[in-house]
Amino acid sequence: MDSVIETKSALKVGPENKTNWYREVLRVSLPLVVSTSSIMVMEITDRIFLAHYSLDAIAAAIPGGLTAFLFISFFIGVAVYLNVFIAQYTGAGEEKRVGSALWQGIYFSLLAGLIMTLMYFVAAPLFRFSGHVPEVQRLEVIYFRVLCVGSGLNILGIALSCFFMGRGQTRPVMLVNLAGMLFNIPLNCALINGMWGFPELGIAGAGIGTVTSWGLMLILYCVLIFNRENDRRFGVWRNRKIDRGIFLRLMKFGVPGAIQFSMDIFAFTFFVLMVGRIGKVELAVTNIVLSINSLTFMPMMGFSMGTSTLVGQALGRNRPDDAVAVTRSTLHIIYIYIGLMAAFFLFVPEWALSVFQSRNQSPAEYAAIQEMGIVLLRFVAVYIFFDAQYTTYVGALKGAGDTRFIMWSIGILSLAVMVLPICVGIEYFGCELYYAWSCCTLFVFSLFAVSLWRYLRGEWKTMRVIEQKSERVH
Repeated sequence: MDSVIETKSALKVGPENKTNWYREVLRVSLPLVVSTSSIMVMEITDRIFLAHYSLDAIAAAIPGGLTAFLFISFFIGVAVYLNVFIAQYTGAGEEKRVGSALWQGIYFSLLAGLIMTLMYFVAAPLFRFSGHVPEVQRLEVIYFRVLCVGSGLNILGIALSCFFMGRGQTRPVMLVNLAGMLFNIPLNCALINGMWGFPELGIAGAGIGTVTSWGLMLILYCVLIFNRENDRRFGVWRNRKIDRGIFLRLMKFGVPGAIQFSMDIFAFTFFVLMVGRIGKVELAVTNIVLSINSLTFMPMMGFSMGTSTLVGQALGRNRPDDAVAVTRSTLHIIYIYIGLMAAFFLFVPEWALSVFQSRNQSPAEYAAIQEMGIVLLRFVAVYIFFDAQYTTYVGALKGAGDTRFIMWSIGILSLAVMVLPICVGIEYFGCELYYAWSCCTLFVFSLFAVSLWRYLRGEWKTMRVIEQKSERVH
């Protein structure tokens, strides 16, 4: 019975009933928005705890965390691309291939976790390159190491979540992420500050709490997925052998998408590291504003994943017009949210910044942070409009498998518009904070322009990531 209901859900939306597109986008994407927002809440609360703990801790949190995520993001990008495979298999009505695809993601994630553990040994020389003050460098190394060693739990959990996302059943993903958030917040508070019998570990406590919550989420996914009913329908246990064809296709389409994701993260990581060379206060205020910016970025990632799912399903059943309607409906919905957030950043920036005020800050430090933060939030209010559209168009292109173009275009733009101008401007011409943020805004606009151009060309409508039945080797 569940199989019939799920199949009808995947097929019921069509151009003959356009009012359903908004309902279908919200059905699939809203739980993912809640999921990504729960990750955002965990990150922001961690940074609030660290900002209250010390200025050095909050100054180190985003460079350390972003640099770790830069390396993790490549493996996450490949693992999460399972979503598109499972979506297209679901749209094509080939449920038995879902289990095989899932296991190729599991094998990849286990290898990725081992590689990330080895990153422990490169932490110290990596952060010496940043040129940050020694006390901040020491904390960056600690945070980076903890996150890297535990990242395998995160990568594997994300791969398992694709079992639900790709089929458009996103509520379990939402519930697992909410459970991780509710577990993480009090644990991090206790480990950072030494409360309720836990030791005071500062920034190390923030990392340990995050890794522990990843472990909890992984356990929950395993319980939800590996049962008799899912094995009967999808072969989640019986089809656990290595499938060379699916694995190579995952690498073919997933690796370019992962490189694009990594290059995007690299550009922002480099941006933060270079701002740190301007000064500690400039680094702290940038970290705070980027944390506030996650109020828009993380929900947009949820909509992007939802777009990939629905586009993948539409193309799996050979309905490119459905994919266009999904993308258009998603854009209409996010315009409302982005407008509200831009007004928030423009009209009540003081309140948003005050949440991060540390008890250890002097009045002069806080005044400087607030003054610069208000200006930076105006930058954010401008570029989030373009960023939201960029993530939606990229979600559609990824749902089709157009990952090579995305990889090359984002890579070139990252270097030409973000990395080189910021490096030359700060290192050789003594440019300061607002110049760096101007480069960041221009970078986001360029990403939007290129992704829109590629989407409008329409080549993605004929692309597929899954094999045709005639190509399958038994």
